[in-house]
Amino acid sequence: MERKIRVLVAKPGLDGHDRGAKVIARALRDAGMEVVYTGLRQTPEQIVTASIQEDVDVIAMSILSGAHNHLFPRVMELLREKNIDDVLVIGGGVIPDDDIPGLKAAGIAGVFTPGSPTSEIVAFIKGNLKRGS
Repeated sequence: MERKIRVLVAKPGLDGHDRGAKVIARALRDAGMEVVYTGLRQTPEQIVTASIQEDVDVIAMSILSGAHNHLFPRVMELLREKNIDDVLVIGGGVIPDDDIPGLKAAGIAGVFTPGSPTSEIVAFIKGNLKRGS
């Protein structure tokens, strides 16, 4: 039996709204993935530590606060410092289209804005895993 894809769903920063993250977490779970949800107000350090402790294949961050240009790249920086290059990192939330190229340049593999079908997110994860599951 194949191991399930393990996904850490995280809410970085001071954002107190997690409905979207919970919708994504449920959709990923319904698609057969194992989901670990960190809860609200996580620092990049907490997110990276949890991803290591939980041995996840994917980090999925959700943000509404507008701090994505700082927090998402910081997570990538911390992963690089720990020589972790086999975890797929995606982000979503209220992110202006103009900010997406910079986030991708920082290493965020996929960025999903409001209205993205959950099936698209599931397919992206399955098609872009860096680890074999």
